[in-house]
Amino acid sequence: MTGTVPPPRRKVISSPYLHRLQRRHFLLFDVLPIAGTAAAFAFLAVHPFGITELVLLLSLWLLTGLGVTVGYHRLFTHRTFKAAKPVAVVLAVLGSMAGQGGLVSWVALHRRHHECSDREGDPHSPNLSGGGWRGRLRGLAHSHFLWMRRHEYPNIVHYAPDLLRDRALVRVARYYYHWVVLGLAIPALAGGLVSLSWTGAVSGLLWGGLVRIFLLEHIVWAINSFLHMFGTKPYASRENSRNGGVFALVTLGESWHNNHHAFPESPSFGLDWYRLDPGFWVIRALAACGLAWDLKLPSDERRAAKRVCPDPA
Repeated sequence: MTGTVPPPRRKVISSPYLHRLQRRHFLLFDVLPIAGTAAAFAFLAVHPFGITELVLLLSLWLLTGLGVTVGYHRLFTHRTFKAAKPVAVVLAVLGSMAGQGGLVSWVALHRRHHECSDREGDPHSPNLSGGGWRGRLRGLAHSHFLWMRRHEYPNIVHYAPDLLRDRALVRVARYYYHWVVLGLAIPALAGGLVSLSWTGAVSGLLWGGLVRIFLLEHIVWAINSFLHMFGTKPYASRENSRNGGVFALVTLGESWHNNHHAFPESPSFGLDWYRLDPGFWVIRALAACGLAWDLKLPSDERRAAKRVCPDPA
């Protein structure tokens, strides 16, 4: 008896239920931080911005930013290195606290982006909205912010089966909203304890929580939008990814975007020692401590084969 051939697995899923979840996430974690940032400046009339707010803003921005670039992006999406399980769990929690989506969904979306980059199916390309300055503006608005309101959801069984087999990471992903709340509660508690006042707690929540989420989000989104339209392109790649080396520190190395698309398996986005890449510095430090290994750096021969022009950035 001839067996029935199963239908091909769908790569993306679209349903009213998923679109409702997307709108909710968009309002809570993309729109609310904008309102929270405006509220933080208004609250200066009640509680001044001081050293406590600065420390909370910078430290939590750095920790959650490393959770995104080192954890979500370089470790979990591209498997550019291997890490001890406690390190992987901590990175997954820190990345979740950034409020940019649950681990499994984020990885599936980013793998879909690399598969279809700047072509039909790319969830956030700025280059598919028509020509002329109007088309470019529509593309930038879509890729930087608006695409998150409603989009096709990549099938996680297809795009992230490795994560679904990891029980520890699935548990972290299941409590995504709890980690986001933790990322808001920590600065609120710290601000309140330092100042011994409710105004200090509110100020800590605003600057270490909502403003921090706002800044990190727009830094990450600018890579998907502006760096697929402007910058240098030293390496051949099938999409329009660009380098923006001047932003290397503030993006923790993510702005070496053409380098990354040309060599997505590399844990180093800067590729050269003199190109600032804080995310890779952390990975090298973990490797020196025996907590990370199997760093897959591209050979000089492979880099030379893909180089199309010098990169002045």
